[in-house]
Amino acid sequence: MGVIEKVLSFVFGGGRNVLKETVEVFRENADAGAQRAQDVQIAAMQGHAAEFRAQDRGRFDRVMDAVNRLPRPAMALGCLALFVSAMVDPVWLAARMSGIALVPEPLWWLLGVVVSFHFGARHQAKGQEFQRTMGLNLKRVPEVIEVIEDLNRLKEDTRKNANSLMEDKDNQALVEWRKQSSGGATK
Repeated sequence: MGVIEKVLSFVFGGGRNVLKETVEVFRENADAGAQRAQDVQIAAMQGHAAEFRAQDRGRFDRVMDAVNRLPRPAMALGCLALFVSAMVDPVWLAARMSGIALVPEPLWWLLGVVVSFHFGARHQAKGQEFQRTMGLNLKRVPEVIEVIEDLNRLKEDTRKNANSLMEDKDNQALVEWRKQSSGGATK
């Protein structure tokens, strides 16, 4: 009995588990590895999110964002203004359009490149912002699924408890209530 006790206390005693520690030398603990991977991923996501926090942005960044929002509304309102000017003063508009007709073709190409780069860069920035928010939402999916599963289990437990209470023949209060509610006949 003493030898077995000494062997077991050597292997499992002192708050240690020598077998577990020995196995972990040759094979990674899956739980610890998953925790480390999660910690790395959380740290990376927090670092990425820190780059895009609105409260960390300075006045210059906010002004530049406002300026970047101007071209599309300005072009749309400018086109509408051209239609209005065609109705109000067609001669004035014809003089301006004659001037535009004299712009050389390479200048039109340059304007097309500038506008394309502006809207392309804005489209890319908005797409990346959308992907970032989708990533944050997808990160919460397991937590939402867990809450839904907990609620479904609670609902099922409540239904089972209600059914077991209704079937209880030993509950005198329930038997008396059934007699009173059914007019004296028990179910």
